[in-house]
Amino acid sequence: MAARSPWRYLAPLALLGVILAIGLVLQAGLNKRHDAATPQTIPVSIARHRTTHKHFYVVKAGDTLSGISLKTGVSIGTLEALNPRVDPGALQAGERLKLTR
Repeated sequence: MAARSPWRYLAPLALLGVILAIGLVLQAGLNKRHDAATPQTIPVSIARHRTTHKHFYVVKAGDTLSGISLKTGVSIGTLEALNPRVDPGALQAGERLKLTR
């Protein structure tokens, strides 16, 4: 009977390495998702803007509807209801959004 090659252990070791690598990637992904779901504190400068009662907000480059909601204290649903013709995914710099009725 011929002697077995020591290479026969390579396939199970490679499989074990792949499983370990997949586990590490999944764990890192879950940690990032958990970090993203963790509530963030609102900076004082943004919280101060909530007390101002403006009737309109002029969109700046890079603004998002959620960011405008945080800056103004007006909920996203209210912003959408007050501005039905505005596409939340395509805000244009200079565009005016109503904040109150």
